[in-house]
Amino acid sequence: MSSTAPPIRAEFDPCVTIPSLADLRAALRDDDWATVEAYFEFLEHEEDRAVAARIVDGTSTSQRLLERTVAAQPRSALARTLLARRYIVVGWDIRSSYRAEHVSREQFRQFHEWLRRAEQLLIDVCAEYPDHALAWGARLTTALGLELGLSEARRRYERLAEHHPHHISAQSSLLQQLCPKWGGSWEEAHGFARACLESAPPGSHAGRLVAEVHLERWLDDSDNGHSTYLRSAGVRDEILAAAARSVQHPDYRPGFDWVHDHNTFAGALCLGGHHREAAPFFRTLGDRATASPWHHAGDKEVQFLKHRRTALSKG
Repeated sequence: MSSTAPPIRAEFDPCVTIPSLADLRAALRDDDWATVEAYFEFLEHEEDRAVAARIVDGTSTSQRLLERTVAAQPRSALARTLLARRYIVVGWDIRSSYRAEHVSREQFRQFHEWLRRAEQLLIDVCAEYPDHALAWGARLTTALGLELGLSEARRRYERLAEHHPHHISAQSSLLQQLCPKWGGSWEEAHGFARACLESAPPGSHAGRLVAEVHLERWLDDSDNGHSTYLRSAGVRDEILAAAARSVQHPDYRPGFDWVHDHNTFAGALCLGGHHREAAPFFRTLGDRATASPWHHAGDKEVQFLKHRRTALSKG
């Protein structure tokens, strides 16, 4: 892509980048369970299934289809798991993304009620299918929301990792719990991100975790005023080293989540003022964007376009 005339827009819809996801969304809206089920069976990689599941999560009309399917096919692991994930979304929407002190008692009551409904479905799926990555990944989210603690979250992750040792979506979920805002520590969070990268084969998605934990620390510092955390040369160098071992490695397999990978690296660098180093990620992305991390700095589209323009002018 030419750096002299980038498109003046940002595309946030993953169905545009991955056209087959648009077919999945259409099947959900058409109440076509057979096509939804066939789509998930067609996907070869668990990381891609996790991205496809997020399309289901975000389609509000899917809940009706999933409830009807579970009633008709009560042993369907996929239907139960996707319904549980939809219940988690409903609960989290009620809770909101605010810190706990800004969430009412009634919000918490409803939030926990929806998560317990999801958890019951997921417990049964995981008991019947111990290698079901989508279900174990969702149970990391319920563990977080139900405040079951770090030990239980780690146990759930380890059960998933027995069968899927480099599952980026699950790793990202556990990373959240390891941050101080959910009862962990920066030492644990950084240590986990680095260990995931070191243990994964070159070209894995795991490098993104290093950028994510630095972004989380920047956000935490930003709560106390303007943060300069990401401006550190040491932070910049660690992010670049992680990118070299992951998205910039010859063995990198983009998969469905490649836009998320590149936006995370670009954002972590730009928000630290390292625009020249972020330019290669923007050249790969073109107009494809994700809400995170840009929405943390203001309007997501404005921030993406502004930082892309600066990066491409410098790099």
